[in-house]
Amino acid sequence: MVISITEGAADQVKEMMKEEEAGARLRFGIQGGGCSGLSYSLGFDHDVNDELDMVEDINGIPVVINKQDAPIIEGTTIDFKQNMMGGGFSIDNPNAIVSCGCGSSFRTDRRVGSPEKC
Repeated sequence: MVISITEGAADQVKEMMKEEEAGARLRFGIQGGGCSGLSYSLGFDHDVNDELDMVEDINGIPVVINKQDAPIIEGTTIDFKQNMMGGGFSIDNPNAIVSCGCGSSFRTDRRVGSPEKC
């Protein structure tokens, strides 16, 4: 398993999936950008490219990950935190050597990305 999803995050994703069309999968990966060079990408997708993507079942959720992203997000945990201001997903990536204050941008020793202004 490349990533893990906590029970709280899984419950939230399953609730959100109820609003999606049948066959939706959670897609998690990275893209260039953000103030540290890389940003996380988290959303729903219906398309899977068998050559480029891997699909895993994590806590009852079909998760799609681009094979090129897998080494960069290996060991990552996705959680959902709720507080008085609302809730949101948090991502803990042990491969990130630099993260920005917002928590959605990072850099690894393997990949720097394309830093942008916040």
